[in-house]
Amino acid sequence: MSSALLARTGRHRQRYDNHFRLVSGCIPYRLKENGDGECCDLLDRLEVLMISRPNRDDLVFPKGGWEDDETVDQAACREALEEAGVRGIISKTSLGYWEFRSKSNQNSCSDEGACKGYMFALEVTEELEYWPEQASHGRRWVSVREAYELCRYEWMRQALDSFKASLRRASHSIMLISANSAIGFASQLTGT
Repeated sequence: MSSALLARTGRHRQRYDNHFRLVSGCIPYRLKENGDGECCDLLDRLEVLMISRPNRDDLVFPKGGWEDDETVDQAACREALEEAGVRGIISKTSLGYWEFRSKSNQNSCSDEGACKGYMFALEVTEELEYWPEQASHGRRWVSVREAYELCRYEWMRQALDSFKASLRRASHSIMLISANSAIGFASQLTGT
C-alpha cells in the first residue's frame, strides 16, 4: 500500500543564504507512560523518533530543504511527515542552527554542499501507517541514550543536547510552579 501523500522533490523552490542551502528538521519525541505510578526523571521517559536509510545502521532525525513557500517550522513539519510519517505540535522556538556539509560533499573544501540546518522539537500526536518516503526511510523510536549512539552526525547530537536542555528548563519551571502552588494552597489551609 502506498501513501496518498506525496513528497516534494527537486530544489527549484530551495532557500539559500549566500552559499548555504537552508535546511529544516526536527526531533520528533514522545513521553512513555509511567506505568509504575512512581515519579521518574522526564528524560528517562523520553523517546525520540529517528529514521534510517536502506543498508545503513546509523540513524538521523528528519530534515530537508526549507522552501520559499513555507516558514522554517512548517518545513520541519513537512519533513517529519514525508520522511517519518508523523504529525505533531512543533515548538515555535528553534533548538538552534548548525552549519554542516551535505553527505555528498563532506570531504570537499569548496562552498558546494554547505548547509545551515535549523532544528525544532516536535511533540508527536499522530503516527501514520503509510507515508510518502516510507520505501526509503524506516522509523524507529529510541531512548535519548540510544539516539547518541546511533546518530550519524555530530551536529544532530548537538541538537539533541539543546533539546534535552530545553526540556530540563521546562521541567524545572513546572516543578517550581507546582511547588509554589502547593505552598500557596497549604498557607490557605492553615491560614498563614
